[in-house]
Amino acid sequence: MLIDTHSHIDGEEFAEDLDDVILRAKENGIDKIFVPGICLKDTPHMLDVCKAHPDYLYPMIGLHPENIMDEGFHHALDELEKLILPSGAIAIGEVGLDLYWDATYKAEQIEVFETQIGWAEKYNLPLMIHCRNAHQELMEIMERHRSSNLTGVFHCFTGTEEEATDLLSFPGFKLGIGGVLTFKKSTLREVVRNAIPLSKIVLETDAPYMAPVPNRGKRNESAYVKLVAEKLAEIFNVDFTTIARQTTKNALEVFKK
Repeated sequence: MLIDTHSHIDGEEFAEDLDDVILRAKENGIDKIFVPGICLKDTPHMLDVCKAHPDYLYPMIGLHPENIMDEGFHHALDELEKLILPSGAIAIGEVGLDLYWDATYKAEQIEVFETQIGWAEKYNLPLMIHCRNAHQELMEIMERHRSSNLTGVFHCFTGTEEEATDLLSFPGFKLGIGGVLTFKKSTLREVVRNAIPLSKIVLETDAPYMAPVPNRGKRNESAYVKLVAEKLAEIFNVDFTTIARQTTKNALEVFKK
């Protein structure tokens, strides 16, 4: 059985055929799907979707860095924290830094991220961390919390061998590997082969984004995490069952709830 540790299955892209999407995931051996929160406005719907599929969809609570200016972030943080315990959230996420398009609100992103790291420490929950074009800033923040024994996933890892080594210096963290692994021109396969032990990998789709080959360019969905697992089996030269067992074990080590 496989676990998709990161799927935005509550999104409008799945509104018309959610039951079919879940059925296809189950038919492809996906045993659990973890659903990140991204903003205050959409969180009630995300929680409702998860409640409608208990023991299959598991929620996280978080404010995504790209959404911090869409709603007063201090208010959003106050309200989101109130939902952590009642929702049964299994993690704090999706949180982090994104300086890809614009660094205008870098200071605000750092403040919001630091606050949510504080939640992870306070409630003893793992982090689901998003980082784009902000590796150095991320490392500086993480170093300040190294003694906290934080756990979590560095989501959608597509970086270099050096960046993988940096991130894995935090022993409680795994790297989330998704559809980019299957892209023809991706360098991720060599990075995985050379710098990322199988014991440090969890599977993810980031659905509806970044569908793996042969579905690249189409809507991604949790069933396709199987394609990522198959590519990992090829890279590590092991059978599919080994990948399934180890990545599931890895995920459950992080997401203890």
